[in-house]
Amino acid sequence: MSSFRVGFQGESGSYSETSASIEFPTPNYSFVPFKSFRELFDGVENSVVDLAVVPIENSTEGSVNETYDLLVEKPLFVIGEIYQKIHHCLIINKTSTVENISTVYSHPQALAQCRRYLQSKSLESIPMYDTAGSVKFIKESLKYDAAAIASKRAAQIYDMKILDENIEDNSNNYTRFFVISKTYENKPDHDKISVIFSISHTPGSLYSILKEFATRKINLTRIESRPTKNVPWEYYFFVDLEGNTNEKRISDSLSSIENIVKFFKLLGSYKRAEIN
Repeated sequence: MSSFRVGFQGESGSYSETSASIEFPTPNYSFVPFKSFRELFDGVENSVVDLAVVPIENSTEGSVNETYDLLVEKPLFVIGEIYQKIHHCLIINKTSTVENISTVYSHPQALAQCRRYLQSKSLESIPMYDTAGSVKFIKESLKYDAAAIASKRAAQIYDMKILDENIEDNSNNYTRFFVISKTYENKPDHDKISVIFSISHTPGSLYSILKEFATRKINLTRIESRPTKNVPWEYYFFVDLEGNTNEKRISDSLSSIENIVKFFKLLGSYKRAEIN
């Protein structure tokens, strides 16, 4: 039996790869890195990979906006979610010393999650496309005056030295990931749904949508807005709600909403993940 290919953004040792490997243990799955989110989404759309694991939000720094934008654009679906607790390390070349370090490379989200730590050490932040990729970069570029922020696993993979551990500003630091696919799934044990919609920029338009959920006693676990980029001050709303699409109250609410909004997409149905 051939393995399923699971894509992730970044290099080996990234948090996305770690989440993917925990959710989809080998040997039934193989993992494929992509440098950018767009290349990753294209890979799923064009069947280069069967599934992908993408970060959607962090508990301290908020949403990953590019992921939201691509979920609107691409004909893909969410079939699962993963929560991963994030512990960042300050990583350097083995021959570097703490006195030499003046700059730190990492993904913008990781830099933001360690903002107070970096300020306390007077270290300059330089954004990179990936956490593990920043470790690979300072190793291959022989940057002995630079460090990277990434996982302990990334330091092990690239044979680098950990200068400091657990440097995130908030110890209760989680990232939520979506599992995306070309194929929509709905199973009896699914108890969470994600939808996207846009509405006219008129008084009460959002209230009329929320009322459809409230009158049916449907619990919304998240609502996020993003500019449509087509019309100034119009927004897409991303909503997560509890329930299964086979429930009448859920299907009735979604049908009613679809009839009154400008744009609607049932993004996915999946089993709610536990936060460990």
